[in-house]
Amino acid sequence: VQLQASGGGLVRAGGSLRLSCAASGRAFSSYAMGWFRQARGKEREFVAAISRSGGITRHADSVKGRFTVSRDNAKNTVYLQMNSLKPEDTAVYYCAADRTNPYGSWLGRDYDYWGQGTLVTVSS
Repeated sequence: VQLQASGGGLVRAGGSLRLSCAASGRAFSSYAMGWFRQARGKEREFVAAISRSGGITRHADSVKGRFTVSRDNAKNTVYLQMNSLKPEDTAVYYCAADRTNPYGSWLGRDYDYWGQGTLVTVSS
């Protein structure tokens, strides 16, 4: 499966963005999906994951209550709605597909396919 992330950009603190990750190929619904981010000079970190059906989600504590992951299997797309953005949310955001764990892992090494990343910059 190939993943294409989009929706990043420059936003002021307190603003919102919605990231999208479109998947090509078959059987999108057989993959749990995850979002990760990597800020400059820092390690990649888990942001959110969603199960194959979309019924189970998990979010990192740092974004809980502000970010929401969702998916539309009919459109082969996973989303990350980001509200109340903070400067510390500035990073390149990546989507990833996990063919093994039905609920999506919080470990990046468990994912099989990765998108190219989309840059989110939050100004203060």
